[in-house]
Amino acid sequence: MTIISKLAALPVGLGILALAVGAASGAPADPVDWVNLYIGSGSGPIGYGQMMTSVVTPFGMTSWTPQTRQNKISRVSYKYEDTAITGFMGTHQPALWMGDYGYVTLMPEIGELKTTPEARRLPFTHSDEIARPDYYSVSMDAGGGRRIRTEMTATTRAAYLRFTFPAHADAKVIVEASRPGHAGFAQVDPARHEISGYNPDRMDAHLGPDALPNFKGYFVIRYRQAFTGSGLYGQGLDQAHGAYVRFDPAPGEAIEAKVGTSFISLDQARRNLDAEIPDWSFDKVRRGLRAEWNAKLKVMDIGGASDDQRHIFYTALYHTLLYPRQFSEQGRYYSAFDDQVHTGVSYTAYSIWDIFRAEYSMLTLTSPGRAGEMIQALLQDYKEGGWMPKWPNPSYTNIMIGTHADSMVAEALTKNLGGFDRKLAWDAVYKDAMTPPDGDTTRRWADREPHTPYEARAGLTYLKQLGYIPADRTAESASSTLEDSYDDFAVATVAKTLGREGDYRFFLKRSLNYKNIYNPATGMMQARNFDGGWADPEAGWTEDWPQIYTWSVMHDIPGLTALMGGRQAFDARLDAYFADDWNSHSNEPSHHVGYLYDYAGQPWKTQAKVREIAADEYANKVSGLDGDDDCGQMSAWYVFTALGFYPVNPASGDYMIGSPLFSRAVIHLANGKSFTVTARNSSEQNMYIQSATLNGRPLDAPVLHYADIMSGARLDFVMGPKPSDWGAGWKPEPLSAVIERMAPDASVRAGGL
Repeated sequence: MTIISKLAALPVGLGILALAVGAASGAPADPVDWVNLYIGSGSGPIGYGQMMTSVVTPFGMTSWTPQTRQNKISRVSYKYEDTAITGFMGTHQPALWMGDYGYVTLMPEIGELKTTPEARRLPFTHSDEIARPDYYSVSMDAGGGRRIRTEMTATTRAAYLRFTFPAHADAKVIVEASRPGHAGFAQVDPARHEISGYNPDRMDAHLGPDALPNFKGYFVIRYRQAFTGSGLYGQGLDQAHGAYVRFDPAPGEAIEAKVGTSFISLDQARRNLDAEIPDWSFDKVRRGLRAEWNAKLKVMDIGGASDDQRHIFYTALYHTLLYPRQFSEQGRYYSAFDDQVHTGVSYTAYSIWDIFRAEYSMLTLTSPGRAGEMIQALLQDYKEGGWMPKWPNPSYTNIMIGTHADSMVAEALTKNLGGFDRKLAWDAVYKDAMTPPDGDTTRRWADREPHTPYEARAGLTYLKQLGYIPADRTAESASSTLEDSYDDFAVATVAKTLGREGDYRFFLKRSLNYKNIYNPATGMMQARNFDGGWADPEAGWTEDWPQIYTWSVMHDIPGLTALMGGRQAFDARLDAYFADDWNSHSNEPSHHVGYLYDYAGQPWKTQAKVREIAADEYANKVSGLDGDDDCGQMSAWYVFTALGFYPVNPASGDYMIGSPLFSRAVIHLANGKSFTVTARNSSEQNMYIQSATLNGRPLDAPVLHYADIMSGARLDFVMGPKPSDWGAGWKPEPLSAVIERMAPDASVRAGGL
């Protein structure tokens, strides 16, 4: 999600630096070496992607990042242009617009004790920094020609840090359990060489309805060397903001620290540490993290890509494998929905308004076992809190609109994923669709309104009565009407899959409510007031404008085409949309629009447009990501587009074909099969599909089905420099036919993690 006014204010004055990643000589040998952690970490002409240079496992619970600024809601911990570091942070902040929670910070220093970020900051340059998925290091200027080096690597719930101090220095490491103004706890145990404590701060606690008095982010830090001194700072009311320990290292000796984190208890943090990093071997942990990332990134191979394209592609694939975060620990998890500890597997940091569009669909291909577990985690949240969340961080935050967990459930069922309770899934989506939130007609439900009940589908009471949500009663009403229509399609899909024919017909019909806010006089969607009259054209929208949201009928493009007067008028409206520069790729409601020419008989325009967007919005530069990544959604768009297809309607399991960027791409599926895409003659100029075959048979429709991918098919394109009529004769199915065809084939199983 991207707030337009804030996007417009992003700085663009700094020059853009292309960054080499990988081996010092020759091409990188492994996919992990193609990942450029600096992409999206700085500002420039493309944008500021708000990415942090972290070490973390795929879907890791805790990320470890250098802290160049104090993070908060609307600010992340690291920005490329910053020139000083104030600490090395175990963070759980998933995206720009979300706050951190349960964090802990370590910082090496010499001389007098310095506890505030301003006092302890040390200058650094990027020439003294290495940032890779498996390893981070930096040499900081401690003054007087002296330097302190920090190195980090990580496991899922723990980290390993090394600090190398100048010779004969007063070496200290401070541990910030919590910031001034926030309660925290720290204690020192010299016999165990440990500092332990907790941080109860949740930066966005004011947004959701749950107080969570038991919430804490626990940590246990164990040092290899004995302390020569220690103490607490910021003490008050029997608690401390932090602690520090002193050492007397030999010249060149690195002070080593292992950190375990938990949301269950201090004892669990210690168990996590012992289980994940049992030995004092930094290099062993680093090798393990490198191997883990290589194993995940090898899920895709590409051929015919430039070095820059490889960096962009594998960095984007890396981003898609970061979220949602694991939130369970050795078979148990703390629930931020009932404030208790349970048995099971859990995940958090779902930016669902963003990731339902393509990121979750990517996970169903690359990590299908986890994708099923992620649905079960949402259903556990439903059991413990009353609703599936929209943006758990880690509890309800009431950020964004709609209940797009419904789409994720529908997609998981369509694709026959396992690992979740199907009956419970129906109960959860049915409640989303039929039960208004508390105080529905007495609240406006403004964006990020603090201390409200769980928002669910704001204005649902009116939607059930009027067929739309009125702008003079509920905020963001037009966007909600459109997104609720899509979610009703998702609920209809769930009903059909589970054999609930009556419910299927009911919700399929209600998914047509989007038609109630189409204004034929303007050819655009427009909010209505309670009395049925048209509201101000700019009223009722979420982070975008009617010119963009008019296309947000992802489940029924044929129906939208008919509203606009047929395919010719639809094409003309799309042409005007792009010509007038309305497409805003930095925000998710635009992501599918480039693929809509496929539906209207002009697929060559989709082929050109998605190539143009990929070239304009992504680069192997610090500003190479336009808008924050939103837990993988921006990156998932690029990976899908590079492969040559995209899930316009993710719940359907169908993918619309664009223009593959590379001559060859292979997805190695968890079921042991491989799906291969080739594009003969593909180049920057040869962007247009001339012909296509699927398993050697002519493919004349610009559509690919999930079953085709999972069967290990081969999709071959012949590319050329000029548009062709390939795919122009295809006509999309009506809405009901799409769902009828979506009944899952039990033989199409996704496989493991």
